[in-house]
Amino acid sequence: MTMVRKRNGKPIHGWLIVDKPLGLTSSAVVGRVRRLYKAAKAGHGGTLDPMASGILPIAFGEATKTVSYVMNGIKYYQFTIRWGESRTTDDAEGEVTASSAIRPDITAIKTALKFFVGNIEQVPPVYSAIKVNGERAYNLARSNVAVKLKPRTIHIKQFDLIGMPDQDHATFEVVAGKGSYMRGLARDLALHLGTVGHISALRRFKVGPFDIKSSISLEKLEALGHNVNLADYLLAVETALDDIPALDLTDFEARNLKHGRTISILPVANRSSLKKVDPAAVYCAMSSGKLVALTKVVGGEIRPLRVMNM
Repeated sequence: MTMVRKRNGKPIHGWLIVDKPLGLTSSAVVGRVRRLYKAAKAGHGGTLDPMASGILPIAFGEATKTVSYVMNGIKYYQFTIRWGESRTTDDAEGEVTASSAIRPDITAIKTALKFFVGNIEQVPPVYSAIKVNGERAYNLARSNVAVKLKPRTIHIKQFDLIGMPDQDHATFEVVAGKGSYMRGLARDLALHLGTVGHISALRRFKVGPFDIKSSISLEKLEALGHNVNLADYLLAVETALDDIPALDLTDFEARNLKHGRTISILPVANRSSLKKVDPAAVYCAMSSGKLVALTKVVGGEIRPLRVMNM
C-alpha cells in the first residue's frame, strides 16, 4: 500500500471510493485527494496503472489498518486485448517488442479461456511493483537491468469474452483474486493462441466490498472542492471488513481492549450467535456499532491485533 502522511492534517477516518481517471498513478490520486481534504493520513487499497481507470479505494486515518483485507478481496475487471503486438509493459504504454500477423477467431479464444480459470501459474509483468533484491521490478526494467520474476499461483474465478469490435481487438470480463495481473493474463492468453498481444484498455469495477456504484470521480471531487461534505461520500472503516465475523462488546470490554488488555470470550460468545471459535480467524470487535479492534481468540481470550483510535 502507498501511504501519504501529513503531520498536522485532519483526523479523518473511513473509505472514499474514487473512480480513477486515465493518465494518473494511484499514488498521485491519493495525494490530490489527501491535499483536498487536508487529511493527516491516507493510502490506497490496490494499485491501478496510469492507463487503467476505475475504482480506487482510498483509506483515511484508521481505515489504513484494514487495507490488506480489501487488497485480498475479489476484483472485477474489463479489458481489451490488442492482438499482434507485444510490448515491454504488456500494455499500450510500452514499446513494441514483437509482432504477429495471427489473429485468433472467436472459437479459438473461447476454447483457450478454460485454461485460464481456477488456480493458474502466472509470471508477473517485469514492469510491476514486485521487489527484486530490495528494488522495484519496474525501476530495474526502466534502467535496462534484466529482470526475471518467479511464477506464482493466482486464482481466476471467471474469464469471459464479451466482444470482438474488430479482428485486432477482443474485450473480456475477469473476476480475479489477489496478486493477479491483467497485463500478464492478456500476454499469456495471446501466447497460448499462437500470437502476441497487450492490453489496450483496462477498467476496474469492483475491489472486495467496494464497487463502481459507490464511487465518485476525481473530477467531481475537485470541482466540489472544500464545499463538499466528505461525510456524504465517506464509508465507515468497518465497510472493508464485511466478510469478517463480528464480536459485540460492552463499553467496559471495549475500553479494556483499547488499552491492550485481553478479555474473556465466554460472555461475548454467549451474547452473540457465535457457535464455534476459530483460533486462526480474525474477528471484528464492535461496540455501539463502531469498530474497536481487529482481534484473535487465543486460549479463551480475545486479544487485540490492531486497535482503532477513532
